[in-house]
Amino acid sequence: MAEAVEPLVGIIGGSGLYDIEGLEEKRWQRLHTPWGSPSDQLLFGRLDGYRCVFLARHGHGHPLSPTHLNYRANIDALKRVGITEILSLSAVGSLKEELEPGRFVIIDQFIDRSFAREKSFFGEGCVAHVSMADPVCRRLGDALAGAAAAIGLAVTRGGTYLVMEGPQFSTRAESALYRSWDASVIGMTNMPEAKLAREAELCYATVAMVTDYDCWDPDHDHVTVEAVVRTLNENAAHAQALLRAVLPRLARPRLLCSAGCQRALEHAIITAPAKRNPLLLAKLDAVAGRILGAV
Repeated sequence: MAEAVEPLVGIIGGSGLYDIEGLEEKRWQRLHTPWGSPSDQLLFGRLDGYRCVFLARHGHGHPLSPTHLNYRANIDALKRVGITEILSLSAVGSLKEELEPGRFVIIDQFIDRSFAREKSFFGEGCVAHVSMADPVCRRLGDALAGAAAAIGLAVTRGGTYLVMEGPQFSTRAESALYRSWDASVIGMTNMPEAKLAREAELCYATVAMVTDYDCWDPDHDHVTVEAVVRTLNENAAHAQALLRAVLPRLARPRLLCSAGCQRALEHAIITAPAKRNPLLLAKLDAVAGRILGAV
């Protein structure tokens, strides 16, 4: 008999989206994971009657830079409380003329140029290789696109998100290079977030909210924090409208994800059982318990 899933949506909110207006039955929960503490307390609640869990990616008041986020703790905490799908909302710069500030892009690919972050739950004593050919869940992407169309949101379905380390913005030469790679938008946070969500067998999708044109075109204003914050505030209301529109599409009980996200570890762990490190295995209880518990 096919396995049924009771969905619970997790929302990771980036810059400018630290809370969700109209969230009811609020309950805050502080978690500590085997990987450390997540960026903030998890906020449980109901939005228009639908259960969801919200995490402020940078913490309330934005005390954490992209480099110093504990990405592993964030994903582990969400998995640990029963999240099945993650909607990641992120502020980005545009690398294409047609992706103007205020437009939302439903990402389908990434180029990871980050270099100072822990990128895997696995390592010495338990090695795993998950596929990242299609790094986001197409089922979630389709649901977001449908919801955006229903509310008339300016959205583009599909695009490549280049993740840079930061915290500084790009040089003009870097921006031009990334455009030559056909990247669509640039940001600092969605890797290794997407990689870790895949390792945790969670469905994951990114909604990239364009705030500026980066610095590739001298005809556009160079990116400044002031300009970014102004557009962030304008985008926040649209992001919340999108969440309200998409939650009903995701909240119904369903079968296992057709994109295969919830079976990502099926053949990924390569270390022989006798060679696995018990200390690492204990840390993987939430992320990989389904697989490790079957051994």
